[in-house]
Amino acid sequence: MAIEIRKTLLQVETTLIEGGRAAATPLRLFAAIAVVKNPWAGRGYVEDLKPEIHAAAPVLGALLTKMILDAVGSGDLVEAYGKAAVVGLDGELEHASALIHTLRFGNHYRQAVGAKSYLAFCNTRGPAHAPLMIPLMDKNDEGRRSHYLTIQTSIPDAPAAGEIVVALGASVGGRPHHRIGDRYQDLKDLGHDSDNPAAV
Repeated sequence: MAIEIRKTLLQVETTLIEGGRAAATPLRLFAAIAVVKNPWAGRGYVEDLKPEIHAAAPVLGALLTKMILDAVGSGDLVEAYGKAAVVGLDGELEHASALIHTLRFGNHYRQAVGAKSYLAFCNTRGPAHAPLMIPLMDKNDEGRRSHYLTIQTSIPDAPAAGEIVVALGASVGGRPHHRIGDRYQDLKDLGHDSDNPAAV
């Protein structure tokens, strides 16, 4: 069962001034978004989601990854990355999760940008114009707080009740004027091991 894609969107945001001060290097945020028909909507409770995951997730992963790379210029330039999905009101939260929480989706992006860290994520349910929040973190260093970012956007006509919005996000650069350090200094100050940050 092929995934039905109603439309795609690409958002590029460039921050030149933050806190009233010019950024030494502008922060660029990219969001690649697909609005797709929910393959499980209207079917009642579906026990096995795997056939649709296997059919749809690789297609979406490849498509959105290409959109990001075309916009950014190369995978090497991507510094932080993340993913998100919003399922419409006729769907389950599990349907949003199903399309993005699979290696068949995320590995396209992870391999294309040469990443080591996991993809930060957000999955929610809502109506058209629901907030789409794409959390980002450094693709190779989960403790690099300068790259803890969130892309915020919405689509006026999506998701419809029987749709899912699926997105990838990227940053070129971190927060301008970042000055809260990184988590490694906190761990050092607290006497914790970075391999066991919760000290459990």
